[in-house]
Amino acid sequence: MISKEELRPLELELNSPDRAIRKNALAEIAELCRNRQLPSEPAGTLHNMHCHTCYSYNGYNYTPAYIAYLAKKSGWLAAGIIDFDVLDAVEEFRESAEELDINYSCGIETRVFFKELADVSINSPGEPGIAYHLGLGFDTGEIPPCAREFAHTMRAQAVARIKKIIGLVNDKLDPVRLDFEKDVTALTPAGNATERHLCQAYREKAEALFTRREALAEFWSAKLGIPAAEAVKLIDNPVKLEAKIRSATMKKGGVGYIAPTPQSFPPLEAFNSFILECGAIPTIAWLNGLSGGEADVDRLLDLHIGKGAAMLNIIPDRNCYPDNPARTARHLAELDRVVAACVERDLPVVIGTEMNAPGLKLVDDINCEGLRKHAETFIAGARILAGHTLFSKLSRGYLSDWAKRELPGRRERNAFYARLGECLTPSRFETVREWPESAEKVKSMIDSIEPTA
Repeated sequence: MISKEELRPLELELNSPDRAIRKNALAEIAELCRNRQLPSEPAGTLHNMHCHTCYSYNGYNYTPAYIAYLAKKSGWLAAGIIDFDVLDAVEEFRESAEELDINYSCGIETRVFFKELADVSINSPGEPGIAYHLGLGFDTGEIPPCAREFAHTMRAQAVARIKKIIGLVNDKLDPVRLDFEKDVTALTPAGNATERHLCQAYREKAEALFTRREALAEFWSAKLGIPAAEAVKLIDNPVKLEAKIRSATMKKGGVGYIAPTPQSFPPLEAFNSFILECGAIPTIAWLNGLSGGEADVDRLLDLHIGKGAAMLNIIPDRNCYPDNPARTARHLAELDRVVAACVERDLPVVIGTEMNAPGLKLVDDINCEGLRKHAETFIAGARILAGHTLFSKLSRGYLSDWAKRELPGRRERNAFYARLGECLTPSRFETVREWPESAEKVKSMIDSIEPTA
């Protein structure tokens, strides 16, 4: 068994900016796994199906390869990555997950315009009609020709928005000014920068310009409108400083805030069409149930389902406030409400922690008091998504023509894909030379396989 000290250099290489270095490190770790020399937790039921990677923003700067490794050593039943506006991380994560033989999913997230809810906030606070929305279960980053124009437009809009924010904030933070190409694109592997990257870049640029601690504190005190004593504390805490930069300059009320319009983001229907053309699953993003759009959960879900959504994603940790039991109780009651509505509709629910800010959990504790009652629902959701991803290789994903023909009922379809995710791994899937055409015959084959955990 390799020691933690011996393993540490390989772990560092998994987060290297160099893809070749990451690939070589993963190959060495995979060999350790095959020889049973990797220290790891036994397989269990914990999972995280919503991990942002360094290709958009990860709070720990984790690469797709490292997230696959984290899932393997932690004994997760499955792991899923997701990034804003791009599928740049998909190939690396798929290759890494397959080499480590873990069940996986890949996804994309963006904001869309939801015309039926144009007059109320949904899951993007203070922005009526605008909704974060997901596509889950991509098996490849290769976009089919019919969907490439949409993907190109989505990426271009994201870059244009970030450049516009830079232009607005530069005047506010002058003489600390960013150049998109020189200061920002290097912070992410494929140039897909987010507001969090800008905050990091502004912090680092200020530190380079104001080398004396007193001068740096004076700068931030003046620009952020905070007392000098608070500025002194913030420069010792980069995470909090970057959060303050973002809230003061890029959020609503800040000079860099760009109020969305119906033209700012793609229509919900267009994004769903893109997801479906890529063989993935349009997925609802749930915030907390407290907005006007989420208050009527039945209407929200039925509208989404009518437009093609077939899953719902929750970030459970957003509902827990250790220092405020009353607030926690209210949020958990809303979580209970949406899960019950999904169960009633046989709508799978998947969960994750995002990892897109420092300090966020690496995995949800589904055995804690607030989530325990929903553990089976969450586990089933992860398995359905993993089973879909594996069978997408055969063009038999959850929303494929094959699934609609062979498994027309949502309940039977959920049971089928959950069973795939429970009994198969990438290596087990590859050992089958030919899968039967009939779903019934596939079920018979799967029933003879021992579950993975």
